[in-house]
Amino acid sequence: MFDLPLQTQPETQKTGLPPSLLTVFADQDLPFALTTACHAPAALMSGQAHPKVLERFATLAEAMQGAIIHAEDITPEDAPRILAILDREGRLVLAGATCDGGVAWCHPVSDAAEARAVVSEASQTRAQAMRAAEWHEHGLARRLRHHADVLDSRLVDPLWRVFASRALQIAA
Repeated sequence: MFDLPLQTQPETQKTGLPPSLLTVFADQDLPFALTTACHAPAALMSGQAHPKVLERFATLAEAMQGAIIHAEDITPEDAPRILAILDREGRLVLAGATCDGGVAWCHPVSDAAEARAVVSEASQTRAQAMRAAEWHEHGLARRLRHHADVLDSRLVDPLWRVFASRALQIAA
């Protein structure tokens, strides 16, 4: 019985915990979730597309660092992605577009008037993207949709706007 070698599970680099325990600690207890948009066609068409959680973090700074690490793994051939950090209640804390192995963070709107202007511009940009798609200008349509997504990324929840702006100032 004691002759069998002790089989240990490999440890992860970040936490030193076995992968089975890592999933226990990486649940809803951590307040910040790094997410990306769901691109499953069935979910998009049904209106059931929810953000895909990539990883959870204890602090906003750790989530921002995690986004940068995740962006380094995205190849230049991949379509540009928006990475968003959400809080426990699903409110947008901060978002940014992946770019050349990094993240170009979107500065949050400062007030409701600016938020309305951003929503209006994003809506107009999506309308232009639809017209471009109708004209079979699919590359242009894709770029316009991405631009509208970047604009939407500025719509940080009012609870987090000042905090996110300050975090970007510190990070700069």
